[in-house]
Amino acid sequence: MNIDPIILSIPIYFLLIVAELLIQFFNKQKIYRLNDAVTNISCGITQQITGAFFKVTTIAAYQFVYENWSLFRIENTWWSVTLLILAVDLCYYWAHRMSHEVNLFWGGHVVHHQSEDYNFSVALRQGSFQILWTFWFYIPLAFLGFNTVTFLIVLALNTVYQFWIHTETIGKLPRPIEFIFNTPSHHRVHHGRNPKYIDKNHAGSLIIWDRMFGTFQEEEERPTYGITKPINTWNPVWANLQHYVDMTSQLRSTPGLMNKLGVMFYKPGWRPVAQGGYQSAPEVDKVNYRKYDTHPAFKMSLYVLVQFIITLAVTSAFLFTLADQELINKLTFSLVIVWSVAQFGLLLDNHPEWSRLEYLRILFCGGVFAFLYPYPLIIIPSIIYIGVALISFFFIYKPATDTVGSVINS
Repeated sequence: MNIDPIILSIPIYFLLIVAELLIQFFNKQKIYRLNDAVTNISCGITQQITGAFFKVTTIAAYQFVYENWSLFRIENTWWSVTLLILAVDLCYYWAHRMSHEVNLFWGGHVVHHQSEDYNFSVALRQGSFQILWTFWFYIPLAFLGFNTVTFLIVLALNTVYQFWIHTETIGKLPRPIEFIFNTPSHHRVHHGRNPKYIDKNHAGSLIIWDRMFGTFQEEEERPTYGITKPINTWNPVWANLQHYVDMTSQLRSTPGLMNKLGVMFYKPGWRPVAQGGYQSAPEVDKVNYRKYDTHPAFKMSLYVLVQFIITLAVTSAFLFTLADQELINKLTFSLVIVWSVAQFGLLLDNHPEWSRLEYLRILFCGGVFAFLYPYPLIIIPSIIYIGVALISFFFIYKPATDTVGSVINS
């Protein structure tokens, strides 16, 4: 069984999301949109699935450094764990800050900022490639001699802490708390695309790092959320790839090796002088600004929701039993899950040329379970799933060529 605190906290995450939905219902607030929330959680699913493979390398690197090059072997005591908590949070600050200030690293982190809403589901929206760029900021802790298991637990708890700060339902807290800790107010600033809010408040748990290193910004007016170049899709796979596709195109059009390195390692928006120089974030036009939205038929939205809940249940079971799975099962389930959430995004985007792939996805997903687990208790439900899903989609699906994308008022 997986004992990762992040995985074990999944039920708490969804209880808090339900709480926000209840607030939305009783207060008649517009906190959630189905398409946005499904995409946020789908990005989290994709990140957890890919992380199952990426973490093997990063954790092995930390363990290697700890075993062979550590200066000390620090035992677990109250003071050493306290020191590690502070050190992990400081390393997180710099990893996070560099994820905003280095274009290559931004490609791994941008996914977390793409949502134009701000609620607990946004906390689950994480980039699949982020770990490849940020984990190395923690390697100094292995050199110092903090053992791998304790480090991973503290790092996971630091991540769990940050879930509750992704909400607009909590206002500013008492000043002593706001001065020391990262809070919803501080983190709302971080998710704002307003120029004065960009690249501010990088804290994980403690806002003191931003105050110390000059990146703190108080929340003033309500932020406009999202990124300066919206991705305009609900597809979580494309959400992870778009920045790198755009960066590749920019590299092709940028002359000179040093300029190409600048594109990769300077801030997002950097251009050589010959191409206009640095492109700063534009002011938000609050009068004309609209959020990206699409309007699939209600039956299609309901179908996607049901299929998404099934996929979410399968993903949870897969993650909880990951350590017991054979490699072929890990790879097959990963393909099934990532394809599924990508397909749901395409359905919500109203892409008729891709939507027909849903028939193939249904057959493939049901067939995988029956093939991997050829037992009556698995085969019979798999056949029922295939039949019900195919029939449902056949009667629901209608090409929506006239509603590929639209916008809504913010």
